[in-house]
Amino acid sequence: MVVRETCVAIWDVLHPAVMAQPQKEDWLQIADIFLQSCNFPNCVGAIDGKHICVKKPIRSGSQFFNYKKYFSFVLFAVCDANYCFRYIDVGSYGSSSDSAVLGHSAFGQMLNNNELDLPGNTALPGTTYPAMPFVFVGDEAFALGEHLMRPYSSRGLSIARWVFNYRLTRARRVVECAFGILANKWRFLHSPIHLKLETAISAVKAACVLHNFVRVRDGFNFEESLSHSLESPNPSNNNGMALIIWSKSIHLLSITNQ
Repeated sequence: MVVRETCVAIWDVLHPAVMAQPQKEDWLQIADIFLQSCNFPNCVGAIDGKHICVKKPIRSGSQFFNYKKYFSFVLFAVCDANYCFRYIDVGSYGSSSDSAVLGHSAFGQMLNNNELDLPGNTALPGTTYPAMPFVFVGDEAFALGEHLMRPYSSRGLSIARWVFNYRLTRARRVVECAFGILANKWRFLHSPIHLKLETAISAVKAACVLHNFVRVRDGFNFEESLSHSLESPNPSNNNGMALIIWSKSIHLLSITNQ
């Protein structure tokens, strides 16, 4: 009871302060940071779901049994380029797909009904036409929409589509990194949570707002691995496949920097 009441209090106090719904000016600031750090324009968030391992809830059948063969509920999150959560939905069945979780969440409903106060369509940097919408980026689990981008299928990609997938993945990875930061900071997420389902959900929600609280007050100074300069490969320490990946990466970076 103490754990549950404490987690509920943390959520109630911190949620309005560190995870309030962004307004139009906030979305524009988020998009600017995504453009600077990930080279992906008109992006206002990365979305994904994370399975939170729990002991089997009483009388739940197989609803919480996921494709990874353990019991879980889903933490669905929208993340900005500073690895802060802008929206979370916690508690969906582990057997649900990420697309289904999005569709049933309040965020998904607001996205479909254009109630998120997103900025109007604008031209991409370096162009004057056409005006493009602001979008969230996700993986192949999500359906393509006006304000939701997903990568092309990996089969038979042209150079242009390969570059697009690279840039989208570069933007989408921030939500996966945010999940990693969250789990390493609040380490109860590394093992099954032995609490009642309602208490476990409250604990995860409290961890998410504490994550934002710490990120804001610690600052966003971190070492960006994708901005490092690439050094020459050492053939004696790399096999043929590594050299192929290296040469393809060099070719891609030369295209994206044009």
